[in-house]
Amino acid sequence: MNQQLTCNSADKRKYWRLWRLAKPYLDTRKNEIHTRISVGLAMRLLEKERGTPDVVIPAVILHDVGWKQIPEELQLTAFGPKASAPELNRSHEIQSVKIARALLKKVSYDRLLTGEILFIIDGHDSRPEAVSKNDALVKDADKLWRYTPDGFGIDIERFGETYQEGLIRLQDNLEHWFLTASGKQYARTLLSKREKENDTDG
Repeated sequence: MNQQLTCNSADKRKYWRLWRLAKPYLDTRKNEIHTRISVGLAMRLLEKERGTPDVVIPAVILHDVGWKQIPEELQLTAFGPKASAPELNRSHEIQSVKIARALLKKVSYDRLLTGEILFIIDGHDSRPEAVSKNDALVKDADKLWRYTPDGFGIDIERFGETYQEGLIRLQDNLEHWFLTASGKQYARTLLSKREKENDTDG
């Protein structure tokens, strides 16, 4: 989580403390790398879109901590193109809220901001529409990960897809996955890079 964000040193210390507290919950489902990259993507989006860093960054850091409570052998049934138990995806949101609430309390996070953060986490996957700009930025940062080199490689491996099948999945979902203009634009840029890499490899 070494990306730059325009904020003061107190804010950075706050985010780093949350990150350290969250890390033990992110050692499953490739969530540590997913979360780290998604935080960087959120920071990039915040430079383009109006949002509240003190809501968006903690929400991204904490949004997937609940996967730690879902048995690893069941996780792949909960998400992806072949999901057979989507109710587990909802369960990870509920667990994420519980854990996030405890971690935010541990760092004495602002109560009003905590309420908004928890509300965003509670529907970051199951609620397709955004209820606020901050919610939209969290959702877009979360999904942009799928278009990055690491995210794309991890997903096609765990979904058992070919490179081309992975590209088609990203192409087919781009327009309805992303909720901000900046999110869509950056997704197109990242997708173009994955397509060029495929042409080069081919």
